[in-house]
Amino acid sequence: MAEYRLGVQLHGHADDVRGICVCGDAGIATSSRDGTVKFWTRSPEKESEYVLSKTLAGHSSFVGPLAWIPPSDRFSEGGIVSGGMDTFVFLWDLHKGEVVERMKGHNSQVTGLAVDTNGDIISSSMDCTVRRWRNGNAVEVWEAHKVAVQTVLKLPTGELFTGSSDSTIKLWKGRTCIQTFSGHADTVRCLAAMPGLGVLSASHDSTIKLWALTGQPLLEMIGHSSLVYSVDAHSSGLIASGSEDRSLKIWKDGVCVQSIEHPGCIWDAKFLENGDIVTACSDGTVRIWTTDTNRFCSDEELAAYKDLISQYTLSRKTVGGLKLTDLPGVEALQVPGNSDGQTLIVREGDNGVAYSWNSAEFKWDKIGEVVDGPGDAAQGQVHDGVRYDFVFNVDIGDGEPIRKLPYNRSDDPYAVADKWLLKENLPLTYRQQVVEFILQNSGQNNFVPDPSFRDPYTGGNAYVPGGQPSSSNGNAPKQIFKHIPKSGMLSFETAQFDGILKKVTEFNAALLSDSEQKQLSLSETEMSRLPAIVKVLKETSFYHTSKLADADMALLVKILMSWPAKMMFPVIDFLRMFVLHPDGAALLLKTIETGNDVLMETFRKAVAPPVQPANLLTILKAVTNLFDSSCLHQWLRIHCAEIIDSVTNCKSSFSKNAHLAYATLLLNYAVLSIESKDEQSQAQILSAALEIAEDEAQGFDSKYRALVAIGSLMQKGLVKSLALDLDVKSVASSAKASMDSKIAEVGADIELLTR
Repeated sequence: MAEYRLGVQLHGHADDVRGICVCGDAGIATSSRDGTVKFWTRSPEKESEYVLSKTLAGHSSFVGPLAWIPPSDRFSEGGIVSGGMDTFVFLWDLHKGEVVERMKGHNSQVTGLAVDTNGDIISSSMDCTVRRWRNGNAVEVWEAHKVAVQTVLKLPTGELFTGSSDSTIKLWKGRTCIQTFSGHADTVRCLAAMPGLGVLSASHDSTIKLWALTGQPLLEMIGHSSLVYSVDAHSSGLIASGSEDRSLKIWKDGVCVQSIEHPGCIWDAKFLENGDIVTACSDGTVRIWTTDTNRFCSDEELAAYKDLISQYTLSRKTVGGLKLTDLPGVEALQVPGNSDGQTLIVREGDNGVAYSWNSAEFKWDKIGEVVDGPGDAAQGQVHDGVRYDFVFNVDIGDGEPIRKLPYNRSDDPYAVADKWLLKENLPLTYRQQVVEFILQNSGQNNFVPDPSFRDPYTGGNAYVPGGQPSSSNGNAPKQIFKHIPKSGMLSFETAQFDGILKKVTEFNAALLSDSEQKQLSLSETEMSRLPAIVKVLKETSFYHTSKLADADMALLVKILMSWPAKMMFPVIDFLRMFVLHPDGAALLLKTIETGNDVLMETFRKAVAPPVQPANLLTILKAVTNLFDSSCLHQWLRIHCAEIIDSVTNCKSSFSKNAHLAYATLLLNYAVLSIESKDEQSQAQILSAALEIAEDEAQGFDSKYRALVAIGSLMQKGLVKSLALDLDVKSVASSAKASMDSKIAEVGADIELLTR
């Protein structure tokens, strides 16, 4: 068959291109991490080229799946459906470039979209559900899988399929699963129709499978070396797939007939009707590949692309397990070796070349060029040009750079630790911790010290507490992770009590002077009680002995339940401090248990439209302070989903302080959900925290707390695989590049967890 070659490159997105939708003859729609959908149409001057026609901006974070609605009486130029990380499904009128339907219901990232023959929109989500939308409203909702649903496919013949992180594919009739396809060993990321044969699936297990509609596996395509993100088929029988391994692969009858390298991972790949293939790449570029010589790009553009690939490949090339660019140059050969036969690898041009030290002739003898093979990872790593079984990254904290610790299994770990501490000018008190770290991470938990070994500093034998090295600190969390996992709760403990009392007094006077609202005002006796409560709350050092009374709680309940919404914020602020007192928390719980959930009623009033920023800020801080009292943790667990979902709907009303309060609330919820092993809550918290972490407009403190929540959930929670599905690697990479040292450090923490 004819070979595919570069035809067109479409530049316009500012970040990863995540999705592609072929819109009939009208054009191509693409979605991106930059939060936009772009619509490209054929150039009027040259049919083989495309120009940017429209940019659709409305999502608050990255956009993923897309679907096309052909032109109709309603949409003269057609419609586009988009799903985002922000949990929304948008329906766009392409002619107007406007959103005509905002579909809110999912509480996590929207992962898949399909349009039914009757015009219904079907969406899948990380929240495990599938929703059917009609005229902007959800008419059907069901839990399709127990874990994240990654993709949804509707065939023209009516069958509905879903693919999930549970590695299965399900066939649905209505909301009833009539068949489960099992065969993949990891997440099913994408589904596509194979005309006349069945369904294609792409998986994180690096394979592509073809299934009959009965669930029988017909074909397996093996060739990718990493996660497969997308698959599509053409009427000619060709199949295209895109992967984390940066290759677009074209398949014929189950055999890979061509592989095209890209300068980044390929999130999506789609066939055009004419057989051309469109790819969405993480470098922010859309590319169209063709076999038609009339649509080939110019020789100059092809040469520039090949040069781009060459530079990218060189920057990532490894020899002996180390990046080529990290190897020492030939000048390293001017330094004598330490022992006869010592091996040194140096960079010579685009290659790594190995040398061996010849003690007799006092020179380096050339061995030959070093190349990476399939087993190189198991053969060790290289540090300063020398091969070791292991080269560990050690973070000693305090803002110090990462240190490299080389080690061979044949070495005595105590001798290695001593030598390394001396070289790095670190205290010898770290010795045992370093040894335990080496043993755990090299898999030598049963190591027995050599009885002949003598400590070079004390002359004594190696001391190992309990007779054997403990593996309890084997992962050396204090050395590797600087900011995670988070333990304990954060709270907002300072308050301007004089200002709170002044505002309450002012609002009470306004109620007294209003004949229609006079009955809502407080009596003089009630007003005089507020300063007395403030006196107790101010003296925090006496919380263990001071008391609050039932009457104090009753007074707060009265105000919160009766005063108008516009007057609530100083009273909510009062409640925020009230619950930090042990009696205050206990009294609030007692009130709730009697059937009067004043807390939830207050929360719902504070977030009800039209939202008042002062109410929103104070209720966020008040709910955050509830975590300080363990007696209220069950209430927080029960209402987690509603609280996060409701607050998310109010984000357009957030001030900078509200963003910080929300991030703090999520961090506390992360800690609580880890303690309770609540995977569903963890998934929702993770999704919300990722949205903050990806928002470039966020302040450093808000972003930092969201990142700590993400890292903690990955390390101690149950959602690490979900985080990887949500592309947390990119979030970590972006954080590491931050100007703020704390954000950069926690980004490095998260990156370690992705390995």
